[in-house]
Amino acid sequence: MKILLVEDDDVTRKYVLDGLRGAGHVVDDATDGIDGLTLALRASYDAAILDRMLPGMDGLSMLKAMRGANVQTPVLFLTAVSGVDDRVEGLEAGADDYLTKPFAFSELSARLGAISRRPTQVVEQTRLTVADLEMDLVRRSVTRAGQPIELLTKEFQLLEYFMRSEGRVLSRTMLLEQVWDFHFDPQTTVVETHISRLRAKIDKPFETELLHTIKNVGYTLRV
Repeated sequence: MKILLVEDDDVTRKYVLDGLRGAGHVVDDATDGIDGLTLALRASYDAAILDRMLPGMDGLSMLKAMRGANVQTPVLFLTAVSGVDDRVEGLEAGADDYLTKPFAFSELSARLGAISRRPTQVVEQTRLTVADLEMDLVRRSVTRAGQPIELLTKEFQLLEYFMRSEGRVLSRTMLLEQVWDFHFDPQTTVVETHISRLRAKIDKPFETELLHTIKNVGYTLRV
């Protein structure tokens, strides 16, 4: 596993690092909450071990910032704070388990294995945004600069694919496969026709163009 360890006590950190690396895990470590949060947001980890009391940013604040940024890495609090209220507060903030100091490394290892096997909750995206263009996937509605835009079903599906692929150049073949489920070229102008209709609705009434043609390559949605 790839594990993040955030612990400011040198003796404890070395003990845990040696044990985890000796067991074959890859471990990144930090000694304060700010550096730990930077690592948690920048890289992907199978599990994280956080001390509750940390300089710079305490472990609870770090965990809340991770969950606020939709980082769902399983988290084990390793701490000397052992009160019931403290444990409840940590669990309610999004921690997966709690282990109080002093501890046995074998128990730490077993708890890490348990939380890393739990299914990670996937937060379904319900709103897409590119500049001032917004799509509500629940209400199936589109607005630009606050103005409602009426789209037909295929126009909506086409725009959704563009918005999910913001900045990527999408070829005609990719659009046919993803929007029309054609795995061959039907030799029609269906893509060009829908692109033209979409432009007329999301671009022409507004000052800034979002849907661009990349000559001889395809199309892209970007500012």
